[in-house]
Amino acid sequence: MFQPNTFESHHMFDMTRRSSESDLGKLKEDDYETKSGTETTEMEAPSGDDQDPSQHPKRKRYHRHTQRQIQEMEAFFKECPHPDDKQRKELSRELGLEPLQVKFWFQNKRTQMKAQHERHENQILKAENEKLRAENNRYKEALGNATCPNCGGPAALGEMSFDEQHLRIENARLREEIDRISGIAAKYVGKPLSSFPHLTPRSLDLGFTNLGTQSGFVGEMYGGCDLIRSISGPSEADKPMIVELAVAAMEEFLRMAQAGDPLWTDQVLNEDEYLRTFPRGIGPLGLRSEASRESTVVIMNHVNLVEILMDVNQWSSVFCGIVSRAMTIEVLSTGVAGNYNGALQVMTAEFQVPSPLVPTRENYFVRYCKQHSDGTWAVVDVSLDNLRPSPISKCRRRPSGCLIQELPNGYSKVIWVEHVEVDDRSVHNIYKPLVNSGLAFGAKRWVATLDRQCERLASSMANNIPAGDLCVITSPEGRKSMLKLAERMVTSFCAGVGASTAHAWTTLSATGSDDVRVMTRKSMDDPGRPPGIVLSAATSFWIPVPPRRIFDFLRDENSRSEWDILSNGGLVQEMAHIANGRDPGNCVSLLRVNSGNSSQSNMLVLQESCTDSTGSYVIYAPVDIVAMNMVLSGGDPDYVALLPSGFAILPDGPGLNGGGILEVGSGGSLLTVAFQILVDSVPTAKLSLGSVATVNSLIKCTVERIKAAVMTDNASCR
Repeated sequence: MFQPNTFESHHMFDMTRRSSESDLGKLKEDDYETKSGTETTEMEAPSGDDQDPSQHPKRKRYHRHTQRQIQEMEAFFKECPHPDDKQRKELSRELGLEPLQVKFWFQNKRTQMKAQHERHENQILKAENEKLRAENNRYKEALGNATCPNCGGPAALGEMSFDEQHLRIENARLREEIDRISGIAAKYVGKPLSSFPHLTPRSLDLGFTNLGTQSGFVGEMYGGCDLIRSISGPSEADKPMIVELAVAAMEEFLRMAQAGDPLWTDQVLNEDEYLRTFPRGIGPLGLRSEASRESTVVIMNHVNLVEILMDVNQWSSVFCGIVSRAMTIEVLSTGVAGNYNGALQVMTAEFQVPSPLVPTRENYFVRYCKQHSDGTWAVVDVSLDNLRPSPISKCRRRPSGCLIQELPNGYSKVIWVEHVEVDDRSVHNIYKPLVNSGLAFGAKRWVATLDRQCERLASSMANNIPAGDLCVITSPEGRKSMLKLAERMVTSFCAGVGASTAHAWTTLSATGSDDVRVMTRKSMDDPGRPPGIVLSAATSFWIPVPPRRIFDFLRDENSRSEWDILSNGGLVQEMAHIANGRDPGNCVSLLRVNSGNSSQSNMLVLQESCTDSTGSYVIYAPVDIVAMNMVLSGGDPDYVALLPSGFAILPDGPGLNGGGILEVGSGGSLLTVAFQILVDSVPTAKLSLGSVATVNSLIKCTVERIKAAVMTDNASCR
């Protein structure tokens, strides 16, 4: 729990609340004592001689629990809200309290939780009541203004068209079905389904047996529920509290970034020590704590790093593999002296793993940037749970961020801290070892991505490129345009491969983790995409082969014919090449596919491969020869139409176990295969069952070819 009385005054905020600090402190102290203490009654009954009638007997004496006592009882309450006499006596003995005090504390706690639940239920029922009232008024108005389609006069209820009557009957039936399902769900989760807006179905779970009977399912697959963009900015009354929260979060983050033992042991957070150092009071129930810290030196100065972190568009682009969507809700302060020192902004973001099997993590938070007296810069995030419209938070962001120290050679040393509390029970089993290890969303992935992207940027700005290899592009303009086109390709791929709430994935089979999930969208008036209906398909699976071996196999143009069905076994030749970093696997290539099929002869493929210690990508897209020649001559790449496909390769856990790759988490790979295919050039066309079946067959055949090739290579390398 943050302590407001420890906040320091900062020059960029005029905190004009000093006159009421003492009153506010008393109110907070009274509120704290009400929640954390109990009243004990002393029944003093002295004899008649000793009793003074002018003095009132002291009836109540207040006992204030210690922080340890509260934490122990809170933890016990989570497991057992109704302890019996034996449990209360044992707990009182451990905590140094009377059994009656323990009993009263649990009674008060149950009353408090019940009151909170009832308030929440009342708010939901009130909102639903208002919604039904408005809908009823609309129906009354529509009935009052109804006209007869034959004579134009007022229509009686019996004169409604058959279609209108049918729609009203169907609407009533669906409402009853929702109410029935809500009642069933309430028995299991204790709340009506209406209080879980993010669980509303956004896609159809259909098999091939009934795809043909669903004539309108394509329309339901276009886009999904966009929770990110539905959040409004904070109110004026909330802004002072946000400022105080940001200042306290900065203080905690700096201590987390710079502390050693006993808070951190081998970059693993000691939770007990953290609770002692940063008392946080009551946190969300049922959430798992996940904390990590990582540091490195990157090829970028501190000014550019701060700008990347504070500009939501640059931040989303650089970390496109982690940040699926992000938006700045409101800027509370732009900083002082022409830089980001003191900048404060309310943001929302969705963090992802490149697979439909791992749910995204949505956060509503404040981001605060500050330059400290020693010259270091710090950018910290902390969740604004109490301001979030959603009644349930599956992930809250404890003080997390980046500490940047400028080095004499123009490089920067960064220390990254990620600290969240998350409910990740819906993660697929094959991804649980990776997520539980902290590699999926932790500081190591952020730092590895930043380091790789800094190398990529440095490569794009290099001018002293040797001209010895004809496959290497030496024109600075051509290099810049080709890298910009490849960057857009990678960003588009990463935005469409995860489990974002903006997507509406439909599962085509029900056989386990190898299910193929499809999604359609209309492409119109977008110069960067071909017009028409685009079908996206993705599947994720585990394979007992090290990630590096799969990455080298997929990025090698010489082995492409072993898995790429569309190349028809043709010879693939690298026509152009741009190195993107120290690892030879980090590069952008232009490939020519010499296919025997005349319709695909001389097809060009733009490919980018990138790898680091936390994951790898091989992403490609067919490109038009004329458009690519324009790009290589330095033309604008934004008008080149792309439909990227590719692979995301992740380790299946923290590392090798030394006993061979026998199961998930023992050193194998988690491979996601994703395709985007233009199935019809007319955006208003209907998606046919044959198109879905073709894409499903294509992706499954590709998966089988990859498994057969890499498993054979892996066996021969042992």
